[in-house]
Amino acid sequence: QVQLVESGGGLVQAGGSLRLSCAASGSTYSTNVMGWYRQVPGNERELVADISRGGSTNYAESAKGRFTISRDNAKNTMYLQMNSLKPEDTAVFYCYSRSSFDVRPVYWGQGTQVTVSS
Repeated sequence: QVQLVESGGGLVQAGGSLRLSCAASGSTYSTNVMGWYRQVPGNERELVADISRGGSTNYAESAKGRFTISRDNAKNTMYLQMNSLKPEDTAVFYCYSRSSFDVRPVYWGQGTQVTVSS
């Protein structure tokens, strides 16, 4: 079992920055891969970025060059630094985790709202 708790969402003006955090507790095996999805009402969740325990990263095209995913394995915490935010980034951001052998997210956080005003 894994518990994931996000923090750091909020309201920011276009062009601003936010840093999301996701604190994990529980199985180390099931947090080998962690990442972020986001969801706008009426749409499916879409992958933003993910990172392996070893530091390998993967980004959606919309996140490349603006967002940076990182993790501190000693603190069991993952981060998403979001710069140059746009109104279209407005969404609920969800942290997830899975083992290296799972294809899809297994554990989810409760979500944190990010709102970017124009």
